[in-house]
Amino acid sequence: MRAANLILAVVLLLSFSGVQFAQQFPPISIIDTFGLRTVSEADVLRALAVKPGSDALQTMTSQQDIITRIKLLPNVADASLNLVCCDDAEGKSILFVGVREKGTPPLTFRPAPQGSVRLPAGILKAGEDFEQAFTKSLEAKEFTEDDSQGHALFTNKQTRAVQERFLTLATPNLAILRRVIRESSDAKQRALAAQVIAYASDKRSVVDDLEYAMSDPDGDTRNNAMRALLIIAKYANANPQLKIKVPTLPFVRMLNSLVWTDRNKSAGALDALTIGRDPELFAQLKREALDSLAEMARWKNPGHARPSFNILGRLAGMTEDEIGVAWSKSDRKQQVGTMLEKIKR
Repeated sequence: MRAANLILAVVLLLSFSGVQFAQQFPPISIIDTFGLRTVSEADVLRALAVKPGSDALQTMTSQQDIITRIKLLPNVADASLNLVCCDDAEGKSILFVGVREKGTPPLTFRPAPQGSVRLPAGILKAGEDFEQAFTKSLEAKEFTEDDSQGHALFTNKQTRAVQERFLTLATPNLAILRRVIRESSDAKQRALAAQVIAYASDKRSVVDDLEYAMSDPDGDTRNNAMRALLIIAKYANANPQLKIKVPTLPFVRMLNSLVWTDRNKSAGALDALTIGRDPELFAQLKREALDSLAEMARWKNPGHARPSFNILGRLAGMTEDEIGVAWSKSDRKQQVGTMLEKIKR
């Protein structure tokens, strides 16, 4: 399996909703939306009042004012801003604007646990070292990774070295990692536990733990769990003899989330999980997430649009080669429309 491209690697951590990391983002080159059914995209963009070329720090500093303006639009119940680094064509930021329309129920997650269990000092130190190494890899523009072993190993030497420490920490500490995911009141530690547990030697043994973490109320915990399952799903496809079964249905509901990382990771996982063309999964995707897949397949950045495009092609009954030919054409929006027509027949 080849190393992942820039987009897949960077969105591990760089889709923050706050300002604490915004200084690391270059100016915005692309603005895309999701969740719009009856609300006009033009109205949302006018309320956004941010244009390509805007400074990312300024945008994220004023994010609450922007969200308030969007929520004042007719039929808008809630909104989100999701800043992502980076556009692989220009190396600049992408701003995703999410909307939940009135009458659309929000996704609900399990209540946050209240337990006092905490991670061992060695894992906490490894987590801190990873954040520091990853920041330096971002500054060095080293974003690629190797997922061929069922877990992420960055090309950047410092970041990879920390991830190799995760390999030595995960299996001996499975019991405490599982407890933290299920019981700890500390959301940051739950997120780190979900990241580290994916480095266990037996991938099949941690699938249930990562699926459980997908229902966490903390977005970072869900993000880490889904990203890990995405990589494991691709690993399972490449190694069927291991009989690793990644659940499919939990990802479908995430395609309708107001949180961009939920949508991004679920689409990536389902891109791998739909290769088998399971009829039950296809039926649920058609029933619950067709509109979401279509709008995501139209996103301007190819790295983010391709997973949903692939899924739509499979739902339309196209072969993998046919999907590849359709992707290579310049009229992607028209190709998506043609797929939808085939699916709805």
